[in-house]
Formats: sequence, C-alpha cells, structure tokens
Amino acid sequence: MTTQETVMNAQPRRLLRSAVAVFSGFFAVAALSLGTDQILHVLKVYPPWGQPMNAPSLNLLALAYRTVYGVAGSYIAAKLAPRSPMAHALALGFAGLVLSTAGAITAITMSDLGPNWYPISLALTALPCAWLGGILHRAGRAERRDKVEQSRNTLGEEDSSDNPARRVLP
Repeated sequence: MTTQETVMNAQPRRLLRSAVAVFSGFFAVAALSLGTDQILHVLKVYPPWGQPMNAPSLNLLALAYRTVYGVAGSYIAAKLAPRSPMAHALALGFAGLVLSTAGAITAITMSDLGPNWYPISLALTALPCAWLGGILHRAGRAERRDKVEQSRNTLGEEDSSDNPARRVLP
C-alpha cells in the first residue's frame, strides 16, 4: 500500500471520528438539558410541559445549567476529536448558535412561549461556552503532559526536551 492510499483511507475515518465527536457533545448537551428539565418538571419547580415559563428566576436557572452543559458538551467534542480539538468544540458551538437562533426567532414571532431574552441568551452564550469547553480540554491536556514530564524527571530519566526523539508535542 502506498502512502497516498494510506492517506486516502485515513480521511473517511478521520471525518467519521470528527462527526462522532461533535455529535457526542451535542447528544450530551441535549440529554443533560432535557433530563434536567424533566426532573424539574416532575419536582414541580417548573410549570407543567406546554405551559409558558414566565418567571425570570426559572429562566435564569435553565440558562445556568444549559451554560454548564454547553461547556461540558464542547469539552466532550474536543476530547473525542481526532485532531484540532478547539475546532470541534467551536463546531458544536456554531451548531448551538444556529439552533438557538432558530429558537429565538420562533419565540419572538410566537406569543406565550416565555420571555424573549431567554432564547436570545442561549444564542449569545453558545460560542463562548464552546470556546471555554475547548480551553478546559487544552488545559487538561497541558496538565497531563506536565505530569508525564514530572514523573520522567523523578524517575531519573533525562529531560525529554534534551532529546528531540522523545519530545512530547502539544
């Protein structure tokens, strides 16, 4: 098999892994959000399904946990990405922006869906949450790399920066 054939065979697998990474992050956000919504409806914190939620405090609660879930989902997308983790996190953020914008347009044009600021806030927080998820993944990766370096140094091994063959890439 030639190098060109190997590269051509790797492209579809990498594309599939990229799609799985972004979809996994999206699924995590959707499942966590809907699961939390359901729990809060069952506990009667939220009004029954189908009724508008006009209380600002309840909408702030929903925005708060959806923000956390957005960061977590973007972290998952970055973690599972075959390469360019931040790009995968931001791809999920862009999908969230598009879907939230569609929700905001629907909420604004229809009445009795609750306050308009809530879906607008979801749209405005989609990309910052994705960016933060990517940053958290990057920070975790750097911390793991530092721990590996530290363990090598405590074992008396030479510093990997002295030997180009053993250098750990970021």
